[in-house]
Amino acid sequence: MILYNITVNISRMAEQEWMQWMKDVHIPAIMATGLPVAHKMLRLLTEVENEGTTYSIQFSFKTLDDYYTYESKHQVELQHEHHARYKDRYVTFRTLLEEV
Repeated sequence: MILYNITVNISRMAEQEWMQWMKDVHIPAIMATGLPVAHKMLRLLTEVENEGTTYSIQFSFKTLDDYYTYESKHQVELQHEHHARYKDRYVTFRTLLEEV
């Protein structure tokens, strides 16, 4: 199993609207690609004091090929939508992990 993790620190001023958009629009759009088999959204509890709240959004893929298909066919457009909507109000980094 492959885990694609997106860690996002979102501005507190945008947090509630972002959370609703993520749950209603963005995550369903990613799942609708048919490539991830599951997802989770978690809030970081050991937050360092900063200007936002940190979340981890995790998507599970059966194979690395499934992830690469998602990356090549869908990821750029979906990331662009997020960036256009929340520009200058978030910081993010991504990690790709393999269950062992």
